Amino acid sequence: MRLERREDSGFALIAALLTVWILTAVGMLVFTVTTQDVRISSRLVGEKKAFFATEAGVHRLVHGFDPLQLTDTQKYQRDFQVDGKGDPASWYRIDNPVAATWGPAAIPLPGYTLGGGQQWGATRFLATVTGRNDRYRSTVQVDTGIGFGPVEITTAYR
Repeated sequence: MRLERREDSGFALIAALLTVWILTAVGMLVFTVTTQDVRISSRLVGEKKAFFATEAGVHRLVHGFDPLQLTDTQKYQRDFQVDGKGDPASWYRIDNPVAATWGPAAIPLPGYTLGGGQQWGATRFLATVTGRNDRYRSTVQVDTGIGFGPVEITTAYR
C-alpha cells in the first residue's frame, strides 16, 4: 500500500486559523464599540446631572432674589448641595448678581403704564449659575438674566 500525499492536506488548518482571526477581530471591534458607548452614556448622564443642578440654582436665584442684597454670602459665592440624600454629588453655585451693563437698565412691563406719564417696569440683573456633579466630573454654566419689578421707571423728576 502506498500513501499518496493529497494537495489539500493543510487546508483545514488554514481555514481554522482564518476563522479564529476573524472571530478575534470581530470580538475586539465589539469590545471597543461597547466601551465607547459606555463612556458616551456616562458622560451624558453626568452632563444631565450637572444641568439639573444648574436648574436648581436658577430656581433658587429667582425664588429668593433681592436687589438690596446682591453680595449676601448666605445666597451667593458658595456651593450648595442639591439633594444630600438623593444625589450628594450634585452642587450648584450662584455668582453675585450685577446690574446689567449692556442693553436697557429697565424693561417696561405691559399693562403697568398709568396716566400722567408714570411708567412701571422691571430692572435687569445678570448672574452666572454653575452646576456640577463630582461623581461624573461634569460642569454646566448658565448666564441668567433676572427682572425685578414692578418698579417705577419714569424718567421724570417728581
